[in-house]
Amino acid sequence: MRARLMVRGRASAPRIGIFEEATHRVVDIPRCAVHHPLVNEVAAAAREAIRATGTRPYADRPHAGALRAIQVVVERPTQTAQVVLVGRGDDPAPLAPLADALAARLGPRLHSLWWNGNPARTNVILGPLWRRWSGPEAVRERIGGADVFFPPGAFGQSHLDLADRLVERVQAQVPNGARLLELYAGCGPIGLGLLARVRRIVFVESAPDAVRGLRLGLAARPAGESGRAEVVAAEAGTAAARIADFDVVVADPPRKGLDPPLLEALAASPPPLFVYAACDLDRFEAQAARLLGGGRLRLASLAAADLFPNTEHVETLARFEAR
Repeated sequence: MRARLMVRGRASAPRIGIFEEATHRVVDIPRCAVHHPLVNEVAAAAREAIRATGTRPYADRPHAGALRAIQVVVERPTQTAQVVLVGRGDDPAPLAPLADALAARLGPRLHSLWWNGNPARTNVILGPLWRRWSGPEAVRERIGGADVFFPPGAFGQSHLDLADRLVERVQAQVPNGARLLELYAGCGPIGLGLLARVRRIVFVESAPDAVRGLRLGLAARPAGESGRAEVVAAEAGTAAARIADFDVVVADPPRKGLDPPLLEALAASPPPLFVYAACDLDRFEAQAARLLGGGRLRLASLAAADLFPNTEHVETLARFEAR
């Protein structure tokens, strides 16, 4: 449902696709069988628009050209595309003609159109600068019984249909009336749908775009539910001292895993239930050993989820219970 496509080549012959493994050479994929068809449609329209406007694709070595990448997110209910044009500079003006040409070609298939500025020499795809040219401020998805909002700078799973099942499994482990601490909460795909049946949720998230999406999701909930939520815009490790105040802790960290202060706090003084969704198996194994090594937790269940079909990557969902 989402893709980040690199743009290289020449204005007359742009290459739009993904990096060849271990290189910065872009493999052009005009009809990718894995991407959503609308992602391919956006890519095809972008090729035409780049040629028509003479927009220069990015070149790595000289750090030149106007267009570095294109991010496409497909909103499932409307089957429209949130499109981000990632530019090399700090001004959206050089990409404005391309934006107009692309919008004209996509028409009603376009959800929203954004400029992102990434002027640094870096492997990071998105930069710190944003402007919305048109459309809503976030993609809206129904996940885990709640509307979840994804601004273009916020993390979202590439395959939401598969991620939905993981969210359901996490939610099923949270008992009614629980006091819940959700760490690395993102835009709230796990916790927002639990507000109707828990006593309290504290969402901890550090990324500003994700926090903005989370607040949009809370604003869409009934007043009686949103009043049970607290948003802490901070690194997850800052919540280590609060773990004892909760019945359940849920964590869905990035590949680096749990922040060290959090890992130590969970091992030393765990809550009755800790649910850990891990996206890096090696890091999970090391951190699970530390959690179990403290002698205060036991591993009650373990499951693997294939969120990236045709790859070696798996998500691991672990349930730890206090002894």
